[in-house]
Amino acid sequence: MTHRLIISAAAGLLLASCQSAYPDAPQVGAISTAPAPAFVEAACGGCHAVEPPFLSPNATAPSFESIANRPGVTRSTIQAWLRNAHNYPEQMDFDLTPDKVNEVSNYMITLKRRDYVPVE
Repeated sequence: MTHRLIISAAAGLLLASCQSAYPDAPQVGAISTAPAPAFVEAACGGCHAVEPPFLSPNATAPSFESIANRPGVTRSTIQAWLRNAHNYPEQMDFDLTPDKVNEVSNYMITLKRRDYVPVE
């Protein structure tokens, strides 16, 4: 009985140690396989490449992958930029609600990778 209890406790601790302390945190270095949310595709995909293979329809619009992998870019910096419509190029003449800012930034940050190499 004592052995079963010890084994059960050890197994529980082992499983618990595999869990992230921040379950919703992006896994840097893991390539996102989730498709872009419908809003991101509809609002941003006309100019930006929002999904692999990250070929932008507009050559002057950076891909979401390249934006997410710029030095210093975090979910917070993306959100701050998206909240301020004065930052937007003329082609991006729309305002985003706080929920849409979160939706876009949450998706973009999933594209951040440690092994990212810019396409030239």
